[in-house]
Amino acid sequence: MSGVETSSNSQTVSSDPLKKLIVTADDLGLTRRINEAIAKAHREGIVTTASLMVNGGAFESAIETLCANPLLDVGLHLNLTEGRPATPPVGIPSLANSLGFLYHHPFGLMAALLRGKVRPADLEREIRAQLQKALDAGAQISHLDGHKHVHVVPKVFRIVCRVAPEYGVRAIRSTVERVPRLKSLSTQMAKQYLFGKALSGAFVLAQSGNGRRSLKTPRRLYGITQTGFLDLQTFADILSRMEIGISEVMCHPGYVDDDLRRTPTRLLFQRERELEFLTGHEVRDLLRRAGVGLATYRDL
Repeated sequence: MSGVETSSNSQTVSSDPLKKLIVTADDLGLTRRINEAIAKAHREGIVTTASLMVNGGAFESAIETLCANPLLDVGLHLNLTEGRPATPPVGIPSLANSLGFLYHHPFGLMAALLRGKVRPADLEREIRAQLQKALDAGAQISHLDGHKHVHVVPKVFRIVCRVAPEYGVRAIRSTVERVPRLKSLSTQMAKQYLFGKALSGAFVLAQSGNGRRSLKTPRRLYGITQTGFLDLQTFADILSRMEIGISEVMCHPGYVDDDLRRTPTRLLFQRERELEFLTGHEVRDLLRRAGVGLATYRDL
């Protein structure tokens, strides 16, 4: 397992660190300016991996970004709740209509699945369509995660684990989050912490019900509780609590423009702050002092 090495971040990678961190920028393809920020965070900072939204408004720009940055690892950011599907809606009527997806939050989708309102065949058709769209565009998908963590909905997870290997995808994001230092949590972070605990439970439940059809995962995920609050202090806390092996931290670098404001995201100027943090020399110093190397999903 070797760390990822680029011209800008090789100094943070030790020869054979026992602790390695995948730094994943979510939402590649959402807007052109987010794509630009992710590329900058990779070239000049510590981002090693990006999660691609094939139904984002800047998908073609995202593919250009990947072509221009061949060392940037990429996964599918499975989106089943926002915008329009990759499948014509007539082919997945229980999941989407001409206006887009019918259920706008993973919990709503999960409830609809439990009530039998969403046909598993429609769900599988859309998952396959998103994987195929990424591959057809030339993206070399190494793993899969989910927009708003929709991949841990148990029925979604089972389908993903069954079909993803057919497309050469053999890893998936775990949402088992390492507990942060609770005394430092703001009210919003405390809410996200509870959401993270629910996601951890959902992942364990989904994985346990999946038999032997499991995909590889990083040891731990960091960043659910810290979404919108990732900075040097929270990152230092993450590094101090990392376990031996490969873990993952998710982040959301970006630039704010009219395209971003038109999306349903709540993360606006927080993205610019994260970009500054991810490309600063202080974060590389933190990694070096902690003896943590950088990695990608391909290192799994």
